[in-house]
Amino acid sequence: MLKAVIIDTSAIARGLLNTVLLDGGYDVVGQSHTCASGLALLIKHNPHIVCIAREQIENGEDVVREIKTNWPKTLIFMVSSEFDAATIQAAHAMGVNGFIVKPFKADTVLNTIRNTVIAMVKRQRAALAKDSAEAPPDAGEPGEA
Repeated sequence: MLKAVIIDTSAIARGLLNTVLLDGGYDVVGQSHTCASGLALLIKHNPHIVCIAREQIENGEDVVREIKTNWPKTLIFMVSSEFDAATIQAAHAMGVNGFIVKPFKADTVLNTIRNTVIAMVKRQRAALAKDSAEAPPDAGEPGEA
């Protein structure tokens, strides 16, 4: 079961997203209303997924960079009621993996997370296949003729 942490200033949004994730089979190991306590939850639980409100990312803190540095395999989903192309592009550049739109529709949220996880696994498999194809074949022991 994938572990998730939710960081959002809105208790209602945290509660709704918590319900959607739990019903979808995810283990919500923590919820926070600030980035500081959210990062403490990441240290404690080492989650696979972090759902973080847009305002938490845009308030000047380098939370996405810190998550990417300390938990590189953790998927980050930005949560907001509205997204524009510039916001999405800037978020991708920071390292955000996916986007969850408020108000939450359970099927949409779960499909977004599922599709992002599948895409990440495909990228990792492709990178591994490329690395193994580029690796030089064993030439045997040095000095053998």
